[in-house]
Amino acid sequence: MNHDKYDDDYIRSILNTVKSIAMVGASPVNVRPSYFAFKYLAQRGYDMIPVNPGQVGKALMGKPFVASLADIGRPVDMIDIFRNSSHIMPVVEEALKLPTLPKVIWMQLGARDDAAAAKAEAAGIKVVMNRCPKIEYGRLSSEIAWMGVNSRTLSSKRAPIPTQGMRLSLNRVSVGGGSTSASDRAARDKTELT
Repeated sequence: MNHDKYDDDYIRSILNTVKSIAMVGASPVNVRPSYFAFKYLAQRGYDMIPVNPGQVGKALMGKPFVASLADIGRPVDMIDIFRNSSHIMPVVEEALKLPTLPKVIWMQLGARDDAAAAKAEAAGIKVVMNRCPKIEYGRLSSEIAWMGVNSRTLSSKRAPIPTQGMRLSLNRVSVGGGSTSASDRAARDKTELT
C-alpha cells in the first residue's frame, strides 16, 4: 500500500463501513483537535470511544474514558490514533493483542509509522496515516464546501446540513487537483508581473 497518497474509494470504503471508533489520545479539553474530531464523528453517527489513561473517571460527550484498548471490552471497527509518531507502535501492538482485531488503524495528521503500518497490514488490518477522518468525511460528503473549501467533489446538489447523528453520503464523484481556470490565470498573471 502506498501511504503517500490514498485513493478516495479506499478512504470512502473505510468511512462507510466502520461503525465504532476508539480514539486513542482523545481529550476533554474543548480547544484540542482531538475534541473537535471526536465530537464531529460522534455527531455523524459513529459510536465513539475515548481512550486516554489520564482522563479515566471523566467523560467526553457522555462517553466514559477508558485507560486502554483492552479496557473497552468489546470489538471496535477502527482505532484512530491521536498521538505523535513515537507513540504509534505501542498502540498498534496493543491492538494486535485484542481478541477481535479492528478493521482499520487510522493515524491522525502528522502521525506516521511505516513499521507499525506494515505490522498492522500483515495482520490484515487496513491502515491510513497522516490523515484526519473528520476532514476526509467532510471532504467526501462535500459538507466542507459549506465553509467555502474546495472539496474536490462534483455534484449538482449541495450537501445537506447534517442533523445530530446523521450520516451523509460519501458517494460523490471526486476529482484530482483543485486547480481551476481562474486559479491557473491568477498564477500565470502573477508570474508575468514578476
